[in-house]
Amino acid sequence: MANPAVTNVTGSNPGPQVDTLADTVQMPTGNVWKVGIFSVNLTPAVVGTGGSAEQTFASTGIGLLTTDVVLVQKAAAQAGLAIGGSRVSATDTLAITYTNGTAVSITPTANEVYKVTVLRIQPNWSAPASGNQIDW
Repeated sequence: MANPAVTNVTGSNPGPQVDTLADTVQMPTGNVWKVGIFSVNLTPAVVGTGGSAEQTFASTGIGLLTTDVVLVQKAAAQAGLAIGGSRVSATDTLAITYTNGTAVSITPTANEVYKVTVLRIQPNWSAPASGNQIDW
């Protein structure tokens, strides 16, 4: 299947850019609508020995939706502590699963800046009825 023609908002622009704004292009296929990387100060609680626990952080200011995909990066490494996963558990509430691989409790660094990458799904996207979803 060929991709449909993609033009700028004001229509076709066959020559040098004559608009005051650059072309605004939407992907002809796919389901990611917006991508953003945000800095958020977080102060997690203690993570118990040899296990994992999900902690939530409300009112991040990002405006997260439960349909968003989030990737979280902690600024500094801490021996034995890892981020096992992340999700949006409620509107503008970031949930991070911390994993402690040691025999002692670990307190993640307080008031640390985390990078949160947000992938917002196109609201009108639906998977194709058949075939590989990535190739449609």
